This record gives sequence, C-alpha cells and structure tokens, in this order.
Amino acid sequence: MLTVEEAKDIILKDIHPEAETEEVVTLYSAGKILAAPVVSPIQVPPLDNSQMDGYAVRTEDFQGGRLEFPVTQKIFAGHVGEKLQPGTVARIFTGAPLPEGADAVIPQEEATELKYDYVRFQKAPNPGDWIRKAGSDVEIGDIILKAGDRMTPAALGVAASVGTATVLCYRPIKVSLFFTGDELAMPGETLVEGGIYNSNRFVLRGLLHQLGCDVVDYGNVPDTYEATLEAFKKACKKSDLILTSGGMSVGEADYIKPVVEALGHVDMWKIAVKPGKPVAKGEVNGVPFLGLPGNPVSSLVTFLIFARPLILKLSGRNNVEVKPYTLPINFDWNGGARREYIRVRRNELGTLENYRTQNSAVLSSCLWADGLADIPANAKLKKGDLVTYIPFSAFNI
Repeated sequence: MLTVEEAKDIILKDIHPEAETEEVVTLYSAGKILAAPVVSPIQVPPLDNSQMDGYAVRTEDFQGGRLEFPVTQKIFAGHVGEKLQPGTVARIFTGAPLPEGADAVIPQEEATELKYDYVRFQKAPNPGDWIRKAGSDVEIGDIILKAGDRMTPAALGVAASVGTATVLCYRPIKVSLFFTGDELAMPGETLVEGGIYNSNRFVLRGLLHQLGCDVVDYGNVPDTYEATLEAFKKACKKSDLILTSGGMSVGEADYIKPVVEALGHVDMWKIAVKPGKPVAKGEVNGVPFLGLPGNPVSSLVTFLIFARPLILKLSGRNNVEVKPYTLPINFDWNGGARREYIRVRRNELGTLENYRTQNSAVLSSCLWADGLADIPANAKLKKGDLVTYIPFSAFNI
C-alpha cells in the first residue's frame, strides 16, 4: 500500500489548471481563482493623509514652546486643502489628504478648542506623527495578487483599492459525480429493507460546491458492470474530473476499478491510511478520475486529504495544502499499522478530545468533531502527547 505522501504525489502528478478563463467583474469575483496577476497602476494611499481626526500642523511652528494656533481651514476626506501657511493649523479628518506644508497631525484628543477659531495643543508633535504616507500600503507596479490566488473578501478589497474593475479568472471546473450501491436511496423515497439513505451524495456535493466546482450529478448507479460503464462514458464527455463514491473494494458488486481499466487506466488503488484504504486515481478517456470509498466517514476524510488538493490544482490554485497545528491530546491511543485521521475537537483547555468511536460508518462523529488528528502508523500515545491537528476550518468546511 502507498503512503499518504506517495498517493498525493501520484494524484497531483501532471495535473494542470483548467485552461479556460473568463473576465469577471471584481465585485462579483468572490471565490474565483485568478488566472493572471493583479498589478497596481497606482499607489495606495495616493497622497499623504491623516490617520486621525485632528489638526494638520507644521512642526517648525512649535519652536519656542508655542502651543496655540489659529485654525484657518477644514479638510474632509476626499477634498484637498489649501497650502498651510506658517503659524496656522488645519482641522483635518481621518483619510483627508495632508495640506501642502504640513508635516504632522495632532489628534483632536490632544487639543482644546478656544474662542475665535483658535486651538491649544498639549505638546509639540514630531514630524510624521499620525500621517499615512503615500504608497505606504501599495506602490505603483506592485503585484498585489498572484495568479492562483483565491478571491477572498480581503482580496476583493485590495483589488478594488487599486481600481481593478475586472479580473481574469479560471472558469469553475466541471466535476462529474456518481455513486454505486443498490442499497442507496434518496431522502423522501421509501427505504426498502436493507437500504440506506445516500448521505455521501449530500456531503460530496456540498464539499464540491464549497470549492467552487460545477457539479454534474449522475446520482446513484446500479451495481452492474453495464450501468457503471455507461455512467463513466457519459461522465468523461462533460468533465474535468470524475469523482465516485463506493464500489472501490474487491467484492463481486464492485465495478469501478474494472470499468476504469477497460476505458483507461488505474494509477493507484490502495493507501495505507485509515479511514479510506480503497482510494483509486486513474484516467478515463483523458479525464482524471478519483474513486473514494463508500463508508461515509471514509468518503469525507479521503475527499479532504486527497480529492481537495487535486480539485484545487485543477482549478488553478497555487497553494493546495492546509496549515496544520500541533496540540496535546487528552486520551491514550494505540495506533494500528496504517496512518490514521481520527475525529477530534478542542476543549476549553486547548487539548484534543477524540470521539467515542472511530468507526468509519458513524458520520455523526464528523458533526461532533471540529477537525482531524493525524496519527502516525503504530503510534503509542499517552495523554498530553503532541499530535498534528488539522481543523475543519482549514479545509473551508
């Protein structure tokens, strides 16, 4: 069996972003992946401006201990004041451009208004006090967003701050999705004896939509070679990726692997990981294929560990890995021969609790948990030992 790292290398080998791109209005580009960098044509801020509501002053006027000055103008944000004459100050508001001649701002909390438009200050300022210098955030020609960056709310704001009206983005990739198993039913249907509701369909569709994919959902496919073959033939005509769940073992009703081998090839099949040993990567008529296990937890966890980076790379993302943390556990653990991703959550003490059972059929454990603990194979851990922890929030779920 392959290690997790070996499997990821195979899954991501020779995978390139979907080539189609589109020009998107920046205001409506949230969640999109940039296909070209955003380069600033301006500096931000465009002019020296005030960080505070207060008074724009000339520091040289405070020589000799002078602290009282006439206020000769008011400058609001979006307006440019007149040149500040020696011996005078300007009332100024946050974000307003500094008038010519001024070299500091005194916050209004350090000033007392007097009669006849005069103001008294508590102390002399230093040059540069409470001033945002032009270009201190962004300079002309700065690459503010790189190709492969995701348009997060902060990215949208930064792009807007330099006047970017549209951005070049990758089109969402099309993922064909289907499930095998005669026992599967949809909520609302009558559940026959021995049947189960297809929770994986809801989980995987939700995960794909959160990653910005266009989902072509073929639903449940009967447990026959012919039905599985027909599903793959349809899927490879409309997809950038084919994703399946179930039918990955070696039973008489498991047809995914033989059908993929008939239409293309399988590059890997088994991974030394728990849950989720039967994960397959291959190709069907030139379209990448990833087959996930049918057990609910196995399907969710292997999607996060293996499918997610593949989808992000196909989508054009330049960073497909998550950032793990190191936290102590509050339980003992005797690991098996495979690397394990167990469901855990942080308690108020900052240590990790594990769910009462790690059975891969217990999907409610993923609702209880707030992340996964990455446990090496054959690990013998005691309460207080440190483990690698990946919060579900790192996967954007």
